[in-house]
Amino acid sequence: MNITASLQIKNNIYQVVLNYKDVTGKRKQKWISTGLSEKGNNKRLANQKLQDILADFKKNLYCDNSKTEDKLFSTYLKEWLISIKNTIEENTYDSYNVIVNKVSNYFYEKKITLNNLKPSQIQEFYNTLYEKNLTGNTVLHYHNVIRKALQTALKLDLILSNPADKVERPKKEQYIGNFYTQSELNKLFEIIKNDPLKIVIYLASFYGLRRSEVLGLKWEAFNLEEKTITIKHKAIETRKDNKRVIILKDKTKNQSSYRTLPLVDEIITLLESHKKQIDENKKICGSSYNKKYLDYICVDSMGKLFRPEYVTDHFALIMNKNADILRKITFHGLRHSCASLLLAKGIPMKEIQDWLGHSTYSTTANIYAHLEKNTKNKSANVLSNVLTFTD
Repeated sequence: MNITASLQIKNNIYQVVLNYKDVTGKRKQKWISTGLSEKGNNKRLANQKLQDILADFKKNLYCDNSKTEDKLFSTYLKEWLISIKNTIEENTYDSYNVIVNKVSNYFYEKKITLNNLKPSQIQEFYNTLYEKNLTGNTVLHYHNVIRKALQTALKLDLILSNPADKVERPKKEQYIGNFYTQSELNKLFEIIKNDPLKIVIYLASFYGLRRSEVLGLKWEAFNLEEKTITIKHKAIETRKDNKRVIILKDKTKNQSSYRTLPLVDEIITLLESHKKQIDENKKICGSSYNKKYLDYICVDSMGKLFRPEYVTDHFALIMNKNADILRKITFHGLRHSCASLLLAKGIPMKEIQDWLGHSTYSTTANIYAHLEKNTKNKSANVLSNVLTFTD
């Protein structure tokens, strides 16, 4: 529990001043009199009194109208979510909000308090999720949010231990992303050569960009002299006041996602053609052209930045329209296609990690190790050369 205490003098009496944050994250201050006069040799006694007052305050902080032993777990979860809202990304808050609402509804009906929450009750909740055919990865998301919330309660001395730590952690299933082969990617490029999302699909496929990264690309990201592209911006979509809004960030998902990659001649030609089309659109639209996103590359004919959800939905439409000649993949599958193509051409996993901007080597290996045929073929050849089988 983050509480600081200091001695102040008011009306000639030593006062203990407590500064703290409540469970919602709001800063508060409380003055408590020690009853000791500043006259005489009372400062040592006042300091001892400070320690007693601080200990009692920590113990009773949440024991007014909302005693911790009476606080419902569902109530605490919603308070916790409010307390961390300003410390996480908007889209992360959105996903947390969905999870917290579902968890809260379940535990509210059972009237389970924060103090009486048992590991078995958390496990029972996970069982209901499995019964709804949710994947282990999805249940793991629920577990991570519940554990994180309870860890905060533990730090605030609201509970003595974290019951989520005693629950068997849901098993993470290996993620196998859908992707295209070289020929399939080229077939896709032929299909979308006149599509409004052409620039988005080309850049996402070539550089293995996340949706947020490709939509966040600005013209300044491309250095024609050095022939480099720097991934340093992102565009995400979230909900505010029941409306979907685009949030523009001058930062990437993590430090590793900030990366500089080579700019090849084919991409330069593509960008020049795209810039020419944008200039033509400006002339045609005149004053109606959207001036807000002039720095951004992935804009529509009216100058508006492509919405992340639109990209996902429009790409799915492309898949449906061409289902007879193309396998269906998701837009994120373009990122996997880039990685699988690099692997197929013998690019080491470590270099692919840098290209994709994964924070750790294990992330790249966990996703794409099953595609790494070269090293497996080498192993097979070594074994076949040293072992002799007899009929």
